Amino acid sequence: MTLTIAPRVRALVLLLLAAACALLAAAGPASAHAAVTGSDPGQGAVVDKAPARISLTFSEQVAMSDDSLRVLDPEGKRVDTGKPSNVSGTTYAVPLHSGLPDGTYTVAYQVVSADSHPVAGAYTFSIGAPSKTSVSVSGQSADDGVVGWLYGFGRYVSYAGFIVMAGGAAFVLACWRRGSGVRPVQRFVVSGWVALTAATLALLLLRGSFTGSGKVADVFDLSLLGQVLQTKTGAALVSRLLLLAAAALFIAVLFGAYDKREDAQEKRDLTFGLSIGGVVVAAGLAASWAMSEHASVGLQAGIAMPVDVLHLLAVAAWLGGLGSLLVALYRAPADTPVDRPAVRRFSQIAFGSVLTLIATGTYQSWRQLGSWSAFTDTRYGQLLLAKIGLVVVMVGVAWISRRWTGRLAETAPVEAVAVREKERVGAGAEPAGDVATTDAGDGDAPATAHSDTDTDTDTDTDEHPGSERAAQLARQQAARDAARQKRMRDADPNRFGLRRSVLAEAGIAVVLLAVTTVLTQTEPGRTEQEAKAASSSSASASSGTGTSGALTLNMPFDTGGEDGKGIVTVDLDPARVGDNEMHVFVERPNGRAFDIPEVKVEFTLKAKDIGPLPVVPDHIATGHWSANGVQIPMAGDWQVDVTVRTSDIDEVTVSKNAQIG
Repeated sequence: MTLTIAPRVRALVLLLLAAACALLAAAGPASAHAAVTGSDPGQGAVVDKAPARISLTFSEQVAMSDDSLRVLDPEGKRVDTGKPSNVSGTTYAVPLHSGLPDGTYTVAYQVVSADSHPVAGAYTFSIGAPSKTSVSVSGQSADDGVVGWLYGFGRYVSYAGFIVMAGGAAFVLACWRRGSGVRPVQRFVVSGWVALTAATLALLLLRGSFTGSGKVADVFDLSLLGQVLQTKTGAALVSRLLLLAAAALFIAVLFGAYDKREDAQEKRDLTFGLSIGGVVVAAGLAASWAMSEHASVGLQAGIAMPVDVLHLLAVAAWLGGLGSLLVALYRAPADTPVDRPAVRRFSQIAFGSVLTLIATGTYQSWRQLGSWSAFTDTRYGQLLLAKIGLVVVMVGVAWISRRWTGRLAETAPVEAVAVREKERVGAGAEPAGDVATTDAGDGDAPATAHSDTDTDTDTDTDEHPGSERAAQLARQQAARDAARQKRMRDADPNRFGLRRSVLAEAGIAVVLLAVTTVLTQTEPGRTEQEAKAASSSSASASSGTGTSGALTLNMPFDTGGEDGKGIVTVDLDPARVGDNEMHVFVERPNGRAFDIPEVKVEFTLKAKDIGPLPVVPDHIATGHWSANGVQIPMAGDWQVDVTVRTSDIDEVTVSKNAQIG
């Protein structure tokens, strides 16, 4: 029966791996986790005079190199001078040459977000009037090609390796300690360690090119590797390699000294020590992801990182243990079958892992999405829905496996088989393949008869030929015994049903891991919605005054404290010289109005050295402030600065230019 199932198993695994690769290929490895929420001049803006500098505001802090911000004239020549600098909060600027001629200019940026993902893009603005340009804006978008695909695949392999290694070792220690001496299980866990180690080394080499040029030739550039080692991601990868050395020692003890230990008390002590050490090493490896990716930045990072570690450990315990169970069901020797207590213990661990995943996943979803609409309106939310659906299906299949576990009949141990065979011999039965019985299928005489005959025949010669014959018969008998025990084990329909359901779970797990890897490379819903709001703001600002003469400016802000993100909107009516009515609205990223302790507005006309002219609006309603009689002394390109304070110590000033008058 095993021979007929194996080809199907191989075909299913290949199909699932192909599906995983397809998901990774479609993921766009350079998907940004930070987004541009503002720029000065804005996208598509036409300014009267050449600006002294170009500034970009991101949704989170980013890392910049000397060439991260480039400004190109219509001929494609660089007009920026000096290095990019952080002017305030998450706003970065680069100075420009003075006296730039009229025309359309291209701003290209390539930075690394705080959660380690590259962010690249470009936009245009014009001085005086738009003109033709030789610069291709589309060519500046983030597209890492082969290096990006390899980096994404390396991330997938690293996740899979951690799950197989940590989950497989946990399955042996917590569920099936006899498995420490089973070769297929040993190879399964060791393959996880090898995969994680190889993927980590590959990610270190690919990182410099992935966040830079994207060229395959730069993968082995040692200078880039030196720069990577100085970054947060590089430190995390090096820490992971050091922890993998400790994991190698753990695996060596688990499948070496632990398996050979016979004294019950010594084995209990070693089990306790391995359990504590294994949890510490696994938690450290999980932290190497948490401290360098999504969880390390944004809202409640101090809580999010330990929650992310717990989430990864629960995934490993469930999916890695599931893989080990599958290997045990299909590849364990006939004399060491996985028994019902081991399956039941794993079922209990898997149930606890699922509860942990639900709790930690709910928190992570709230943190990354922020609103119900983000589930359907953002790519991150859509992928998260797909992941939730896969988890639900997998839990359903696990419930079927649990039913098969309840019906699972214990496989008869070798000693019991031998006793039954001897009873059959005593009753005059013809037990096929017994050591002391002639096998009609192959015409062999009993092993003892062969030995005696050979000895009598070779009394005058060396006894070595008889010994070889005895050894050959012993090997044949062992093979027949193993085959008989395997047939008896596989004849159990409940065990066969458990095999199929666990195989289905493992297949879903492969796809689930691929979706999770894509999810970690996708821009969070909160960031995507903020970027959309910023785009709307730029469109409003570039359109100038509408038919009513009113001016609306939308400015995302982040004070860095708890509940410190939102959007402040300034409405100025009629946006002319003289008296104006001003309204200020403060909303959360999901669009809900909320109150903050203080809002201040200042108007500055730098071209005429006028201002700043302060305005302190009155609080009218939740998230709404108003001021009447706001005086604009003359027409021009005014800078509007809004200071937002969300607590006693958390405040930020956001700015935007607008033509008034």
